[in-house]
Amino acid sequence: MTANHDATNVELVQLVTPAGERTHDAASEPYRARAAALGTQEIRAFYRDMTLVRRFDTEATSLQRQGELGLWPQCLGQEAAQVGSGRALAPQDVVFPSYREHGVAHTRGMDLAQILQLFRGVDHGGWDPAEHNFHLYTLVIGSHTLHATGYAMGVQRDGLVGTGDPARDTAVVTYFGDGATSQGDVNEALVFAAVNQAPLVLFCQNNQWAISEPNSRQFRVPVARRGEGFGVPGVRVDGNDVLASWAVAQEALERARSGGGPTLVEAYTYRMGAHTTSDDPTRYRSRAEEQYWRDRDPLTRIEALLKAEDGWDETWARDLADEADALGEHVRTACRAMPAPAAASMFEHVYATDNAVVEADRAWFADYEQNFEEAR
Repeated sequence: MTANHDATNVELVQLVTPAGERTHDAASEPYRARAAALGTQEIRAFYRDMTLVRRFDTEATSLQRQGELGLWPQCLGQEAAQVGSGRALAPQDVVFPSYREHGVAHTRGMDLAQILQLFRGVDHGGWDPAEHNFHLYTLVIGSHTLHATGYAMGVQRDGLVGTGDPARDTAVVTYFGDGATSQGDVNEALVFAAVNQAPLVLFCQNNQWAISEPNSRQFRVPVARRGEGFGVPGVRVDGNDVLASWAVAQEALERARSGGGPTLVEAYTYRMGAHTTSDDPTRYRSRAEEQYWRDRDPLTRIEALLKAEDGWDETWARDLADEADALGEHVRTACRAMPAPAAASMFEHVYATDNAVVEADRAWFADYEQNFEEAR
């Protein structure tokens, strides 16, 4: 295997091996103590979340291939990093995602079918960010990390950090990929988060490929170490280990809520699918590399753990499969039922207040459409 996906030369937090066995290394001990509180039901809940998210992702990919969606970015292989960190969030915490965080959306209680509205092209976003404290997907790489930093600074100035009230203290988390760390916005976010001691967790899902660019073409040190120059502590976690992802995120979020400042988390994982459905990863990845990571699938890892610890139940597994089938049917039905919007709706919600340029464009477009009506 190439160095691009060799994690053995870098210390990372891992609580469950790819074979489903508990680890015993000293480096992971503080996080292992946190995860000790997780019983069979909690681990089953992680597995359920990941199963449902993968089914949603599979259905959305199929819908795009059938022409129902214009584009789809898969999260295949990244379910553990997303579900683990998402389940560590408190209700009042606020999420700023990029465009692949379907698993985090699920943990926030969103109807995943809402995500499809953006990729079907029927609206500009698809949901009310305040309803689940989950902001809209951001397609501009890295820009949302600055939005998250500003929001975290606002939370801090509103007195919602370090009060000691677990129902009030608030953290902000922003998700981005390894490629985004090459963007100036992410580096600026680290500067502002550090100097303001903002209650922010910068959660990088290092899936090792910025479209077709490998890590070796993006940086020379692990992402987790890149926070050091800004004064932001970093930690590298096995992003295919849902227990470790949960424990690391929980610690970082607690630090943020208590006033301890920002943390940079690097979830070392792998994008098992294409960058988007318009991408062909066979042009730049080998079959051997892809197989290496299929053998480290986050779902089969937890299935193996549950079976090894007598936590697997066939009746429960069948019920979960039925639940996944029902989700798939819901996603297909909801997607195809989304009505095409009126063309003039593109001018709505562009700005919070009236804007003369937008209104002029709206009037021009109305006249343009009327010409077609008169021609008929």
